[in-house]
Amino acid sequence: MSTCERCGATFHCAMADPGPDGQADTTPCWCTALPPAVPVPGKGAAVGCWCPACLRAHIAAQAARATPSG
Repeated sequence: MSTCERCGATFHCAMADPGPDGQADTTPCWCTALPPAVPVPGKGAAVGCWCPACLRAHIAAQAARATPSG
């Protein structure tokens, strides 16, 4: 299980966590179905995953900032 870098929740990340059989998970991660929302770090930079709730909240906040307030 992975730990969210924002809130500390545990969740399954198919790119980092093994599948149910203990081998590499070959299914796409849940996050690949969402729009890109954070920059990919450069070479040598460490990055942690965010849980579904934190990533969706971040995407919603980005969308709200991008929408002009009438």
